[in-house]
Amino acid sequence: MQLNLSPSAPEKSPRICCFTGHRRIPEEHIPHLYRLTDEAIIALYKEGVRIFRAGGALGFDTIAALRVLRMKAVDLPDISLHLILPCREQASKWSQSDIDQYNLILECADSVTYTSESYISGCMQIRNHALLKDSDYCIAYLRASTGGTAYTVTKAFRKDIPVFNLADYIPKEDPYKRFS
Repeated sequence: MQLNLSPSAPEKSPRICCFTGHRRIPEEHIPHLYRLTDEAIIALYKEGVRIFRAGGALGFDTIAALRVLRMKAVDLPDISLHLILPCREQASKWSQSDIDQYNLILECADSVTYTSESYISGCMQIRNHALLKDSDYCIAYLRASTGGTAYTVTKAFRKDIPVFNLADYIPKEDPYKRFS
């Protein structure tokens, strides 16, 4: 994948990238997202990004957080993962396996910030604003024009934050595949 990094974010050190994306991901997109997220992290690392922020939700947030942690452990020890979470009970209704993975990510993150102590109306939007605050780039997985991801991407564009939508790089399904 070749990310178009123009226009560049203003020069500062270290640069910050946030992630936003859908909770539900088609199974066939997951391997592509792992690869594309890795490529995007590396490309932005070359642009000076060292701080990566994720919102801790299921789906793309989880994939992004895991890929940052993997890159930190294997290739890029000077990057950091900062979780900005909407409330402490975000995972309270998740499956046990999802809770276990979430707790592992929290344990390995460089920092964890809660935008609210408990669930309140609007806490997800508050989290999304906090993710964008001071961000130089946004890596997204956006396939729908409504919802929290679309809202966050729209806010990023309004703040002149370059957004890289990984969904644009996932191959479209071959319409003839079902006939083979």
